[in-house]
Amino acid sequence: MLAISLTLVLLIFGLLAAGQWVGLALIIAGSVSAMLFSAIPVDRLIPQYAYNVFTTSELIALPLYILMGEILFRTRLSQALFSGLAPWAGLLPGRLLHMNVLACSIFAAISGSSAATAQVVGKMSLTELLRRGYSPSIAMGSLAGAGTLGFLIPPSTVMIIYGVLANQSILRLFAGGLIPGILLALIFMSWIMIHCTLKPESVPESERALDNQPLRDRIAALADLAPVVFLILCVLGSMYAGLATPSEAAAIGVVGALLVAWKRGGLDRAAIYEILMSAVQTSAMMGLIILGATILGNINSFLGVPTYLAEVVNAMELSSFTLILVLLVVYLILGCFLEGFSIIVTTLPVVLPLVVAAGFDPVWFGIFLVIVVEMAQITPPLGFNLFIIQSLTGKPLTELTRVTLPYLVIMIVFVLLLAVFPDLVLWLPSLLYD
Repeated sequence: MLAISLTLVLLIFGLLAAGQWVGLALIIAGSVSAMLFSAIPVDRLIPQYAYNVFTTSELIALPLYILMGEILFRTRLSQALFSGLAPWAGLLPGRLLHMNVLACSIFAAISGSSAATAQVVGKMSLTELLRRGYSPSIAMGSLAGAGTLGFLIPPSTVMIIYGVLANQSILRLFAGGLIPGILLALIFMSWIMIHCTLKPESVPESERALDNQPLRDRIAALADLAPVVFLILCVLGSMYAGLATPSEAAAIGVVGALLVAWKRGGLDRAAIYEILMSAVQTSAMMGLIILGATILGNINSFLGVPTYLAEVVNAMELSSFTLILVLLVVYLILGCFLEGFSIIVTTLPVVLPLVVAAGFDPVWFGIFLVIVVEMAQITPPLGFNLFIIQSLTGKPLTELTRVTLPYLVIMIVFVLLLAVFPDLVLWLPSLLYD
């Protein structure tokens, strides 16, 4: 059994290091292991799993949310977010630095993607903050950290993938991520206020005084958020009201995003072509990864790898909290070398049985994994959010890593807090669906 486990690990990481696509690497590793250590008919197994995976009804939501994100990415929605939220952000210590967190939190509720959230919000807010003279370090760091909320605040493409692979309710996962997402956003904003209180020079002198804009003007500015509120009601409102499944809500969201893009003048023939091509490419890539993970996970089960590893972990007599702490360290290391989706699909078949055996709820573990994937978005050398901010600012990766470190530390402490108080994740799903 040790030989099987080592063979799988060496094959997967060897193929990834050689530049092989993640999905194909998982399929090849699983198939080779099956042929070496069992009599499993791989030639019949792969077509059967391909049919089962690509006809899964829950998976329909994934390409639809990807399409919605692509549509919104090419609209001028970030301008509406900035103009609607800026008057209210000016009331807090740190002033417009809170725009990154507020705008990312709201855009996350309609995009489902961390990278799209960071890029759409960053194009407007980062440019404006640097133009006004705000500290580049906290402006860039807060955008990198808050951009990760695109995976945690529902709807989330990562949660859909986890739900399909772990056979968990996507609606329960969406509900489970809502309170942690809001809490994490509030903690990010609290850190910005603390930082700006200790270092007032982070805010330009001309904007340190309390914003005395009349209340009626602040309320009037909220009208700019109407397109965003409309989309949130289309997607989350239809799901939580029981009017639509996640897949149906995704379809409603696509129609709503098209209406918003058309109204704001973001659609032409060239834009539609780019939207469709990008959505197809991303969906195909994710589909191949999910297929590879399904094949690898089932072959692992046939070979007995999860049972063997569970026995090894049980022999260590680790407490539940220690197990989570060990997994967190392992995932932080993996986040330096793999992107988030790859981390989930390569580890879930082995790790999920261990976590469930330790007494953790699969929905709770899904949110844990989502936050871990968020950490991978801001850990070098493969942190996608760091690359996005680098493309916007031209700053070196080392500097971006340094200014993002406080937000990574906050997320580590936060996920351990969820391990101590799991009801922060499980209370809302239980209230809505039990």
